[in-house]
Amino acid sequence: MPRNARFTLPHRPTVYHVISRTALSGLPLGDIEKNRLLEIIKYFSSIYFVDVLGFCIMGNHWHLAVKIYPRDYATRQEVQERFVKRYGEDVHFGDQEIEKFSKKWTDLSEFVREIKQTFSRYYNKRHNRRGFFWGERFKSMIVQEGSTLVNMLAYIDLNPIRAGIVKKPEDYRWSSLGYHVQTGNKDGFLSIDFGLKEWNEFDPQEIVRKYRQFVYETGAVDAGKGKTIDQKIVEKARKKGYKISRVERFRYRCRYFTDSGVIGGKDFVQEVFDQVKHLLGSKDKRKFTPVGGVEGVYSMKRLGES
Repeated sequence: MPRNARFTLPHRPTVYHVISRTALSGLPLGDIEKNRLLEIIKYFSSIYFVDVLGFCIMGNHWHLAVKIYPRDYATRQEVQERFVKRYGEDVHFGDQEIEKFSKKWTDLSEFVREIKQTFSRYYNKRHNRRGFFWGERFKSMIVQEGSTLVNMLAYIDLNPIRAGIVKKPEDYRWSSLGYHVQTGNKDGFLSIDFGLKEWNEFDPQEIVRKYRQFVYETGAVDAGKGKTIDQKIVEKARKKGYKISRVERFRYRCRYFTDSGVIGGKDFVQEVFDQVKHLLGSKDKRKFTPVGGVEGVYSMKRLGES
């Protein structure tokens, strides 16, 4: 039976909600696998002409809200810069490459295919297996910007709440709200253009605060599909104006005090790292991660990502 054609709008920037499920039983995506899948999504979003608006990686599926830009946005200079990042400076780059990659890197199906194939190879190697990892082809739908988009983003971020995994959506670090709150949107990975002009906000922190408020108020409503955010938690957040306190930000960094490998001042971490990097098989210099909420303290490991 032939597949239905995928709905795309190739001639203008378009937002899509992508959903992909595994072919394996149970919950094959553990913490390590979720971390790796997120790294892969981040990498390819820096190669393709896309903005990532939201995501959530669950135990057996993942959601992605992404805005794809058409070929008109792929200038020769930008394509070349991304080509060098992907393949290095020694690989030939000419008119044929411009034509090929300006088309490829503005294509939703190619974007998702590379993410899924790269992760499948990683998973099979890690678990010493062969065969398919992903199920049927990914689902995608075109999403109108504005209120439809922000409701869809809230739906994505509320997945861990409906599943009963966490009590507050930002406690789940493999989701967009968790990434905003726990990492401060590290590397500018996520776009904060939710399309709600009526918010009339330009301060990124205030935009995220209003989005968090929207997610909480939406998540408190019983829609008959899974669990909701506890009303007491919502009331407590309301009293704080949905602002994340310094204490709360610090709490999200507490893993650094148990899993950082080396923690302390930047010079101290560098000194110790130089002495133990042979044990880690590392020959490169490393940029150490500042621990949010504690001035002047750094971690050897990048726990925001790993």
